Amino acid sequence: MESIIKVDKVIKKFGSDLALSNVSIEFERGKIYGIVGRNGSGKTVLFKTIIGFLKPTSGRVFVGGKEIGKDTDFADNIGIIIETPGFLSSYSGYKNLEYLASIKNIIGKEEIKESMERVGLDPGSKKKVGKYSLGMRQRLGIAQAIMENPDILILDEPMNGLDNQGVEDVREILLNLKDEGKSIILASHNKEDIEVLCDEVYEMDHGKLTFSE
Repeated sequence: MESIIKVDKVIKKFGSDLALSNVSIEFERGKIYGIVGRNGSGKTVLFKTIIGFLKPTSGRVFVGGKEIGKDTDFADNIGIIIETPGFLSSYSGYKNLEYLASIKNIIGKEEIKESMERVGLDPGSKKKVGKYSLGMRQRLGIAQAIMENPDILILDEPMNGLDNQGVEDVREILLNLKDEGKSIILASHNKEDIEVLCDEVYEMDHGKLTFSE
């Protein structure tokens, strides 16, 4: 299988604190990977380093064959949810996605509507995001992550705030995306999400990454 992300001997320090300790891993196309670990174990730092939001202290990261920080500043072709998705609270969900889509300007109205409908949100609703429940915000975050049809999804606690139906819906969406050949890396505290979705599971502890099963 083709490796779409390669993390090579990455160390990340914040002052004297070691956040990532010599992490090496390759992620293949068309698989779902689970990263489990306590808060503060290094999961989010790893995700931000892959995307290019954080620069490794040493080591290298390649996404789609390009070295992050050398060939390109940020990984393109990645949909992300990291921490709580940030939206403009006085705009509707559709208006928020339209604004975000205008940054790269590679999709139009139809793709935005389709991504909202796919996660169970009404693109025609005038309801402001400030009035959204946590679950609705999370759905909008997933719509944002998938709307530009990226090859890779990096999702930090994507089920956060979702009710049982929402969890079922998102699991189905992720499995369908995997069938379309997407690579998905997700962090979740929910064992069942990990068991149902993931082809491979890794554990993060004190910045060290180990293969779990």
